[in-house]
Amino acid sequence: MFRFVIGPDDNLVPDLEERLPGRGLWLSGERDMVNTACAKGLFSYQAGREVKIPADFAGLVDGLMVRRCLDLIGLARRAGKVVAGFEKVQARLRGRNDNNGHNNNGGDVLLQASDGVGGGRDKIKALAPGIRSVDVFKARELGRAIGRDQAVHVVMAGGKLAESLIREANRLMAFRGPDR
Repeated sequence: MFRFVIGPDDNLVPDLEERLPGRGLWLSGERDMVNTACAKGLFSYQAGREVKIPADFAGLVDGLMVRRCLDLIGLARRAGKVVAGFEKVQARLRGRNDNNGHNNNGGDVLLQASDGVGGGRDKIKALAPGIRSVDVFKARELGRAIGRDQAVHVVMAGGKLAESLIREANRLMAFRGPDR
């Protein structure tokens, strides 16, 4: 579910953090639902007044969700909780299990660029059975989040930032639907 509010200028504003003041208008978190609500004027109906909606509102919501995820990755990088690059990620994943087979980094998140080469992605994925993974960002997006031109393979250490990223990435994937 997404919360939207109506600004003082009668513009519809996505409230992804659910913190903006005012009466919230809640809607299922799928792109089709947002497009339908905009096309049928349901936001205006629920608000009881005319509401201004930007042309590609669903695209705006998608962009805001991507930005939230990438900001979380950037925060993790600045906190020293990100490893990037094929070799470093491979070493991190190989070191996940100690000699007794116990997983030392159970909260880690594997991020792989959706436009990365399949062979490299598969090799990294094979080293990480059971690790949570996110593959909705392009190499340029991941790279920008960690201060590089591009990044295909990234591991974020477990913790609150990783949990927030998983939550937001799941919302983004649900919003985009099965065909992403």
